[in-house]
Amino acid sequence: MKPFLFLGIRAQDAAADDEYAAVLRCSGLDERDVRRVRLERDVLGDLDLGDWSGIVVGGGPWNVSDPEDAKAPEQVRGEARLRALALQVVAADFPFLGACYGVGTLGTLAGGVVDRTYGEPIGPMEITLTPEGRADQLLGGLSDRFTALLGHKEAVSRLPDRGVLLASSATCPVQAFRIGANVYATQFHPELDVPGILTRIEVYRHFGYFEPHEADEIIAGSRAAHVTEPPLILERFVELFARD
Repeated sequence: MKPFLFLGIRAQDAAADDEYAAVLRCSGLDERDVRRVRLERDVLGDLDLGDWSGIVVGGGPWNVSDPEDAKAPEQVRGEARLRALALQVVAADFPFLGACYGVGTLGTLAGGVVDRTYGEPIGPMEITLTPEGRADQLLGGLSDRFTALLGHKEAVSRLPDRGVLLASSATCPVQAFRIGANVYATQFHPELDVPGILTRIEVYRHFGYFEPHEADEIIAGSRAAHVTEPPLILERFVELFARD
């Protein structure tokens, strides 16, 4: 099998390593089947897409809607590389799944807008598939409504011109979309389970997602969540796109 490429943007090792382990666990992939690149510290060179089965992008504290003069050099560099990659995979309709920051990666293409209008607090959220989502090759095997874990400051407020809306929530209209047949972004985290979100609550306690004194309440709400379906997205992504 040709390997999958996993791109992370987290500089915080505990969260970065937990995310990567979760992607492996949910997808059923072994480390030998995945090349991991941390874009906050590593340079991703030119890619021949023919060398890969697919690409997965993780989440993290970068926001494309941050003022440019407030972005660290590694964010500016990483965002530029991800935008170039997004244009490449859309042009080739190459298998791509961006989780959370994938919305920032794809959501600003071709008329799309990502801003602070529909941020959501850290914790569980009910996600509802659209009719297109229910018919989709990647999301169509999920229940029409399911619980996912998330937490984000920005979101898509206008889909890219070719974007197909696949899922929404009550407080964020765009929870998942597709461009072409094989390029996907989700605002929620397919890889995230309750232990994982507890790790992220602690790591990002002082990153502005919530007031630090609210952490115990957010932890309690997250512990009560019953999250079963989002990991199936990663498993299905591999089933659909793994190739020799």
